[in-house]
Amino acid sequence: MTYFLVTFVVMLIVIAIMAIGVIFGRRAIKGSCGGGMSKAECVCVEKCDKRKKMEAEAEAHLTQG
Repeated sequence: MTYFLVTFVVMLIVIAIMAIGVIFGRRAIKGSCGGGMSKAECVCVEKCDKRKKMEAEAEAHLTQG
């Protein structure tokens, strides 16, 4: 039972730290379609405007350098 309680408390602390990071970072937690610069396929039917802008900026950086 002690191991369970210790594990539970540690997990609560980790979740609290992540929540504080999101609150102070002002960044929303994003799924695979919303963030990241990986070339992974997006499961969305149509890409959102933010994703299109991010990909255009990434492509512009690649052509400049």
